[in-house]
Amino acid sequence: MSLPTSLAPVTPDARPGRAIGLWLLTCAAMIVAMAVIGAITRLTESGLSIMEWAPLGGALPPLNEAEWDRLFALYRKIPEYQEENAGMTLAGFKTIFWWEWIHRLWGRSIGVVFAIPFLWFLSRGQIDRRLAPHLGAMFVLGGLQGGLGWYMVASGFAERVDVSQYRLVAHLALAVAIYAYVLWIAMRLLDPAPETSPGTAPARLRSGLIALAVLAGITLASGGFVAGLNAGLIYNTFPLMGGQLIPEDYAVIRPLVLNLFENAAAVQFNHRVLALSTVALVFALWLWSRQFCLAPGARRALASTLAMALAQLGLGIATLILVVPVWLGALHQAGALALLGLILLTIHRTRHASDE
Repeated sequence: MSLPTSLAPVTPDARPGRAIGLWLLTCAAMIVAMAVIGAITRLTESGLSIMEWAPLGGALPPLNEAEWDRLFALYRKIPEYQEENAGMTLAGFKTIFWWEWIHRLWGRSIGVVFAIPFLWFLSRGQIDRRLAPHLGAMFVLGGLQGGLGWYMVASGFAERVDVSQYRLVAHLALAVAIYAYVLWIAMRLLDPAPETSPGTAPARLRSGLIALAVLAGITLASGGFVAGLNAGLIYNTFPLMGGQLIPEDYAVIRPLVLNLFENAAAVQFNHRVLALSTVALVFALWLWSRQFCLAPGARRALASTLAMALAQLGLGIATLILVVPVWLGALHQAGALALLGLILLTIHRTRHASDE
């Protein structure tokens, strides 16, 4: 994970920098909400209900029964309806339609919330030249995310009853990357000079925290494979899977490497291992940090990260045991992003004197 560090201070006047930071923090919060809505859309199997990509016109929902009938007729042509939802009524279709429509509308809203303040700050000359490339990159990534979302949805229109898990993970991973990027820049603007820790030990701890951020990101991506293969609906016990530590059908696909991405049992097992490894690494870093003289803000951030990691582990186990209720699955998704955000906050605050 690349962490830009040359942004503070980005303006001679701290006020524009703070305003821009709060704006970006709002965008990051909206991305979290977008991910939660996306999780609900996935868990309710609503993602294939809109078979048209109309970035502008699609902002309006159907306004009459004729339009509802037209969209429902399109949905009835795809394998998901024919093989899994045959006989669905128009009322049932409307239920899944609204979740996908809200998901797309929220994505458009993020674009508006990003673009309008950006133009405002730009017109007033308040965007520092070192910050401008980052904001431009965020805008481009947001556009790519919209296109990638449609590419993912389109994979479920023929020969499948669901979207490709590979495209789902790509869509999720890009969303997480954008969230981390926006949040990191916001933190640099809102807290350009956090209290530093003396000595060189925090630099080594900071390296460990960056490794933790990478591991948390991989764990998040592996959760995308769990969702894409509905792997949370099997082996709903913990810690054993079918009475064994490693499920007996872990490696039934050939070539073996495909089990990592296409075998539901293997995908769930791997996600468990990655999640437990993430918690173990957080605990190890927290324990290691106790021997160092950390700045108070860094110590609080690391303690909060540990608490969130334990809470997220509990959410994951509960989600599995209860066979993935929608509300709990969505909360688990939010917890993952909250944990990643706290890790980034800890990295930001775990500075040492030689950084100055």
